[in-house]
Amino acid sequence: MSASSEPGIVRPSIAEMFTQFLIIGAISFGGGIVAYERALLVEHKKWVGADEFMAALALSQTLPGLNSVNLAAIIGQRMAGLRGAMACVIGLTIPGATVVMALGILYDNGRNDPLANLALAAVAAAATGLIANTVRQMGSNHFHKPLSLALMAVTFTLMSIIKLPLLEVLLIVFPVGLWLYRPRRSA
Repeated sequence: MSASSEPGIVRPSIAEMFTQFLIIGAISFGGGIVAYERALLVEHKKWVGADEFMAALALSQTLPGLNSVNLAAIIGQRMAGLRGAMACVIGLTIPGATVVMALGILYDNGRNDPLANLALAAVAAAATGLIANTVRQMGSNHFHKPLSLALMAVTFTLMSIIKLPLLEVLLIVFPVGLWLYRPRRSA
């Protein structure tokens, strides 16, 4: 359903779409960005309905890449075609890209500075903690299953000890996991 054909839905200009997604990109971090997109698109601006947002979110999660960027492209395209998709994606990604470029320049200029390296070590430690927490949350249902623990151990060994590339590890572990967790017929 087109965003403009649903009652109560507002059709924004390309400039407004770009500006609003630029703001989202500038004030949101990590997984919370989809919540900002929903608040903007459904609640505040009423550019799409709740059902259309959920359908676009579901589609964005099946595509490669970041869900938030995929969602911006899908919604932008639905609202204003290719120009809308480009406006939303560019607006959303400019702030993050600018920060990464600025930090890259700062790092390049101060890579031999012990204080800069100490700050990067602290950031790496924090990132490791965030990843560990995500693994704990997402994997909590599997930590008590022997098959899951075995797959985790094999994956860890292949990646961290043997140091195989990710693609090779996936080519080994993925088919094994599919076979181990295949649907079984009820007796």
